[in-house]
Amino acid sequence: MLAPKDGIRQPTRRCGVGLLLLALSVLAGCTSMRQWWHQGLKVGPNYGRPMTPMADDWMDAEDPRVLSGKQAWNWWYAFNDPTLEQLIRTASQQNLPLRVAGMRVLEARAQRRIAAGNLFPQSQNAFGDYTRQQFSRNAVFPPRSMAQSFDNWSTGFDLSWELDVWGRIRRAIEAQDAELDASIEEYDDVLVTLVGDVAVTYIEIRAFDEALELARQNVDIQQQSLDVAEARLASGRATQLDVDQAQSNLASTEASIPLLKQNRRQAKNRLAVLLGLPPSNMGSLLGPPGTIPATPKKVVMGIPAELLRRRPDIRRAERSVAAQSARIGIATADLYPQFGLNGEIRLQSEDFSDLFAGDSTAGFIVPGFRWKILNYGRLTNNIRVQEARFQQRIAEYENSVLIAQREVEDAVAQFLRSQERAAKLEKAVTAAGRSVKTAALQYGKGKIDYDRVFILEANLVRLQDEHVRAQADVAIGLIRVYKALGGGWQIRLETCPIQEIVRGEDILSPNEATLPRNDAPSPGAKEPLPLQGEPLPMPPPATEKAN
Repeated sequence: MLAPKDGIRQPTRRCGVGLLLLALSVLAGCTSMRQWWHQGLKVGPNYGRPMTPMADDWMDAEDPRVLSGKQAWNWWYAFNDPTLEQLIRTASQQNLPLRVAGMRVLEARAQRRIAAGNLFPQSQNAFGDYTRQQFSRNAVFPPRSMAQSFDNWSTGFDLSWELDVWGRIRRAIEAQDAELDASIEEYDDVLVTLVGDVAVTYIEIRAFDEALELARQNVDIQQQSLDVAEARLASGRATQLDVDQAQSNLASTEASIPLLKQNRRQAKNRLAVLLGLPPSNMGSLLGPPGTIPATPKKVVMGIPAELLRRRPDIRRAERSVAAQSARIGIATADLYPQFGLNGEIRLQSEDFSDLFAGDSTAGFIVPGFRWKILNYGRLTNNIRVQEARFQQRIAEYENSVLIAQREVEDAVAQFLRSQERAAKLEKAVTAAGRSVKTAALQYGKGKIDYDRVFILEANLVRLQDEHVRAQADVAIGLIRVYKALGGGWQIRLETCPIQEIVRGEDILSPNEATLPRNDAPSPGAKEPLPLQGEPLPMPPPATEKAN
């Protein structure tokens, strides 16, 4: 009886020694084992944030209207318009694309938890079954002396566990961590865009309000000129040409009013959708027609390097680089053998009453490995694929930084140059208004012909339209500066609409707004994002709605 046992044990010993020698040969023959050891038993590169070109300062840094210092994130308070403030707060709570971005964060969080679960046995199943076997009485086997039927009760538990020797699973967790961060940055990017779009649309509505009011005033002025021309024609002191010119000016100005109303209605419809509301007149939110809010003449900008922290789209692009870096490690791990453990423990008995007895225990354990050999270069080429995608992500990150700097410079140019243009147009409008009054008086007295009145009134309408547009461009330019600088996403730290979707689970808490350190050795290293300066003080409540 001893010989068979030894015969069974010898192959087992040989198999164990063979596995050990195989593992040692892998460890000894792999040139990257030292790196694998120092990286916490993970193959593939550890991530570090790539460098990107940044300007030393803004092109208009010497302009006295461009200030350095801490930028307030709630920049819309600078307009001192309670209606604008309420619209932005409403949009941040009700906008539907923002809600979609929030649900993507929930999705990314769940995906990260799935990846983390793979550290534990990847497959585990509890089972139970009952079998009744009936043999034929006319068959050769079993003999009639044996039982012709029997029962079998069985229950137990099995598992399959791949050991994360090379860090493939941990790299997958790193990738999902970075994807989760990227989804949060995407939420913030949508929020920055939303706040800017709400403010720009509101400014456009107020610009149309002003333009409509000016058009109505010009209609009154031009109607008076037409009345004078008709009176002079009736008295024989003017020709039909004067009346025709006056009617032409009046009809042209009147024709602009329906277009302005159309544009204002369309702007209100855009604003309603941004607020997550069906299109309507929005009288309760906008109040009566008003004017463009007073715009500050100066802007606080800081330095270009701060864009890396301020702009969510840049942070999202950087997190995508980190996720792709981890995927290189996942692909590299496929070059090495996968060590695993399969096992099962069960209770098995013919009689159910004996199922839970000690002698009913059975099971097995099977340690082993699998190695993808003869893969015809597929594994190494998959690594090259992931490395190429990594380089693509780096280029996209660098390009996003360049685009961000361009957007800031464009917005600053619009803000500063529109101020200068608005100031000149204001003088032109004032002079044109005086000239129209003077020309109307002189025409009424017969000192000049109607040609000068016709030209001056048309010129006044044009200059007033340009002046309103320039004033709107100043405000919109300032909004675009703050938007390009990445301000406004911090409003979610005050109120998070996702809390209303998933009760008790604040997916966008301040602790999750993170960014890897500049010298981070791996994607897991994080630090809280700073708020961009102190918030502006809340204005005192207004007794009347600002116009």
